[in-house]
Amino acid sequence: MLTCALLAALLLPGAAQAPAQPTAPKKLTLAAGQFVHQHGRLHVVGTQLVDQRGQPLVLRGVSLGWHSLWPRFYNEAAVQWLRQDFGCNVVRAAMGIEVGERNYKQDPAFSKAKINAVVRGAIKADMYVLIDWHSHNINLPEAKEFFAEMSKKYAKYPNVIYEVFNEPDQESWPEVKAYSEEVIKVIRANDPSNIILVGCPHWDQDINLPAADPIKGYKNLMYTMHFYAATHSKWLRDRTDAALQSGLPVFISESAGMEASGDGPLNLVAWQEYLDWLEAKGLSWIVWSVSDKDETCSMLQKSASSTGPWQDADLKESGLKTREYVKRYNTNK
Repeated sequence: MLTCALLAALLLPGAAQAPAQPTAPKKLTLAAGQFVHQHGRLHVVGTQLVDQRGQPLVLRGVSLGWHSLWPRFYNEAAVQWLRQDFGCNVVRAAMGIEVGERNYKQDPAFSKAKINAVVRGAIKADMYVLIDWHSHNINLPEAKEFFAEMSKKYAKYPNVIYEVFNEPDQESWPEVKAYSEEVIKVIRANDPSNIILVGCPHWDQDINLPAADPIKGYKNLMYTMHFYAATHSKWLRDRTDAALQSGLPVFISESAGMEASGDGPLNLVAWQEYLDWLEAKGLSWIVWSVSDKDETCSMLQKSASSTGPWQDADLKESGLKTREYVKRYNTNK
């Protein structure tokens, strides 16, 4: 995400033809223990995420903060509480690659243990889960080794979605594309069908670049766009609309209502404009982040336990609003 950058700083073949889209997704009622059981293994039709029966599906949930900075929230009980109290049907496990003392490059065993705990928790809670390679730089050998292990371990679970590059920063789209193709090849050797998310340059804002030059030869790819509503105005929605119209499947794997720095006041009007747009387009969305840093985007106070339950007093404004929005849109009105 841009916050973290500042801290440190599919396509189906022929998708450009914009194949016909399924009907707009309906609101989904969450019933404990039935979500993944009901919707099963996901795939992509045109630009729409659909479930095992081909019905349009929207995932709405939250992202944990960098595992290497807030490892205490990487446990099964916290995931279960996000399902129960926030009403999430998806959770994102953001594995820090370079940032923090126990990042993946310095301590891969610790890092994988934290990711595995979240994935186990999501499977038990009957949620979908993003395994997020949370980096702003290309680390191809490490990424290939990691995703080879994860895809071999979790291929049989319909819960798992792979996010192969969080937010490219200085890399060009040809560089990101070449990297992603190498990682996708590794994943598909073990897991032929679970969804794979691909990042794009400029902190996942230049969604126009993969729209003009998408990855070919693989199914069930989607491309990530990230927004922070107080910074990114209608121009980013317009750019994403154009990408969708070209046939590019888009997944909002990170978003929030404050500035792109992760700080500053929430802009609730701008955030609601984004939510209205997301719902009209049937786009899945995830909010950043389950962490307790002294910044607006961290949803939790220091008083919050590592495992939940969290009372209202344990939630900052961003946490209270995120819970409100996820519950509202994940439940029939």
